[in-house]
Amino acid sequence: MPAATTNKPAYAVFSTAIGRCALVWRGGFIIGASLPEADDPRLRARLARRFARPEEREPPEFVAEAIALVRRLLAGEKLDLADIELDLSGCSDFERAVYAAARAIPCGETRTYGELAEAIGQPGAAQAVGLALGRNPVPIVVPCHRILAASGRSGGFSAPGGVATKFRMLQIEGAVRPGAPSLFETLPLAVRPA
Repeated sequence: MPAATTNKPAYAVFSTAIGRCALVWRGGFIIGASLPEADDPRLRARLARRFARPEEREPPEFVAEAIALVRRLLAGEKLDLADIELDLSGCSDFERAVYAAARAIPCGETRTYGELAEAIGQPGAAQAVGLALGRNPVPIVVPCHRILAASGRSGGFSAPGGVATKFRMLQIEGAVRPGAPSLFETLPLAVRPA
């Protein structure tokens, strides 16, 4: 386990293949992440609202290692980020169960909201799963982009960039439904990502 450093949240902004992202940590755990905003000032403002004015700092080793993994994943490398230690103590038991099930989805695969609800023993709770994923404090590390509506449509995406960001991340991962053709082979041409 990483050594604790302070109880005040801190963050680091870094470049990736999809734009500038951020990881937020407190003590020895990642507590948040942010996908790219239109520019760095907006990214920092979003972090200040979500995490009670965290300090921008040089990342300690465990955060630098997490940043390297996120960069590699967003550059197209098939990686599992499940070893990145998170503090989700501010989330409900239901949300933590949803996030754990989402983290179990392999890179390059997708599930539906209903399948995730079944995976946590809550069949019929697809809408509640969607709401929990909309509150995901650690997008990318908790890969909420891998969850789709039953129809194969996006089902929404509350992170900056919305559905376009979701589909871009899925395209980078070469996403497929288990036993199905590439997600992007099944989309009508009008909605395929560029």
